[in-house]
Amino acid sequence: MPKAGTRPTSDRVREAIFSTLDSWGLVDEARVLDLYAGSGALGLEAASRGASLVTLVEKHPQAAGVAARNWGAIKGAFTRTGGTAPEVEVARQSVQAFLEARGDRDPAPTWDVAFIDPPYDLGETELAANLAALVPLLAPDAAVMVERSTRSPEPAWPAGLERVREKNYGETQLWWAEPTSLEDSDQPTP
Repeated sequence: MPKAGTRPTSDRVREAIFSTLDSWGLVDEARVLDLYAGSGALGLEAASRGASLVTLVEKHPQAAGVAARNWGAIKGAFTRTGGTAPEVEVARQSVQAFLEARGDRDPAPTWDVAFIDPPYDLGETELAANLAALVPLLAPDAAVMVERSTRSPEPAWPAGLERVREKNYGETQLWWAEPTSLEDSDQPTP
């Protein structure tokens, strides 16, 4: 477990997240992006449930190291049971730098599922910039999950993303969004 600065998703919330993804058929063989990954719990849970590719983005060295060690332990379980381990990458850099660098690639990679679980003190402007940079990297039928404190406002959804669901779990609020065609969304949702 990483030290201060990370806030692990509770087991109850994690189960609710994957129940939603399972019901939408978005876990098996999915390409998963876990932004502000911390220990990697959400992305590695997706790997254990059948995702084919998982990218964990975490700029803090200690937390990124924990995520890499956690992947090493899980990868060993795949090997011991004769299963095929998914491809997992731990990217140690800021979320915005990661998204911008990936967006500059030709062709840009696409993800089926994106988890955004930033520190509660992340500013709304920075979160909005993350979401805007994420839009061109999503598959057309992707799901984006933003986890915040119930005291945080709803994210400012950029053109190309539309909120489809929200759910409160005690002090934790989940917002789900999906890509829309840019022609369908003229203004960000307040």
